Amino acid sequence: MPPSHVHFNGSLNLADAETVMREIAARIPAGLRRVPDGETGDRAGWIFFQAHQFQHLPWLEPAQTFDPVEGDYQHMPQLRLAGGADPATVTWPDPGYADAYLGSYETFTALREEGVIPAGVRFQVEYPTPMASISAYVVLEDRQAVLPAYERAMFADLGRLLAAVPREQVAVQWDVAVEFSLLEEFFGPLSPQARDAIIASLARCVDAVPAEVPAGLHLCYGDWGHQHFKEPLSLELQVRVLNAVVAAAGRPVSFVSFTVPQYQRSAGYFAPLAELATGPETELNFGIVPYHPADQAPGTTAEQVRLIDAALAGSPAGPRPWGISTECGMGRAGREEMPALLDLHRQIVAAG
Repeated sequence: MPPSHVHFNGSLNLADAETVMREIAARIPAGLRRVPDGETGDRAGWIFFQAHQFQHLPWLEPAQTFDPVEGDYQHMPQLRLAGGADPATVTWPDPGYADAYLGSYETFTALREEGVIPAGVRFQVEYPTPMASISAYVVLEDRQAVLPAYERAMFADLGRLLAAVPREQVAVQWDVAVEFSLLEEFFGPLSPQARDAIIASLARCVDAVPAEVPAGLHLCYGDWGHQHFKEPLSLELQVRVLNAVVAAAGRPVSFVSFTVPQYQRSAGYFAPLAELATGPETELNFGIVPYHPADQAPGTTAEQVRLIDAALAGSPAGPRPWGISTECGMGRAGREEMPALLDLHRQIVAAG
């Protein structure tokens, strides 16, 4: 069956939350289930939003110098525990996500009351996993020591947000990117114990979301300059991770978005969907909205749709409705590209 709805992974390169929401609602009148605030302003650089906080903590010290504004994902700031710091007693500052989202929720509410955002559409918030910032910014030998406290701070931030927003109006997405760089051994070999720890941490993220609030996973291979840290050869690892998290978590994964390189039209890439263990309780979304459609071979999107349908037909739950997204967020695309990218979501759904 053709794609039936659209999903946004979070960031859009527009001026502010109101502009993001108005543009999405105007350009995608059908198939909209959740709307993000675009992660504008200080959050536009994803986990760089946390780098500034990390660098000002008195109990962390630089292991190498770095300017987050000028850096990239291969040269993150590296921090270590300062001499005498006890990771069991350190206190993390407020990560800052709840404050940003509460401001955007006011905009969401006003636009819904104005009739711009349709009834039933949820306000979607996106959080990087705790492991993302810790793995990016803390030296390897100190990561496990500081991760539990940071995870508690992140979950507390989420809890504060969800205490202030009606649960029937919000959805939470966890951005799973650094984990895939580790699982793909981009930075070096990974032990079975470390792999198990990643799955356990993702399950804790899912379980941190109350059962009545949809909880989703964005399975991501990075987007620095629209380049992945590694080109996935198939959906095998993404399917395997999703199956493992679903098995480990105490509540369902409500929605997921899969990375699909825009050139990919091989049946072998999509074949692992036949091993997908999730049922209709998990909404599936595939990143087949190309950032640069002019660079894509003619007919690629239609062939991707066919291959996804064929692979899902062979899965235990059989064929089911599914949605589309870009591979990652749209925060690093040019601002002038936003209208056409949003229109392309509508056009792909309409073509079905």
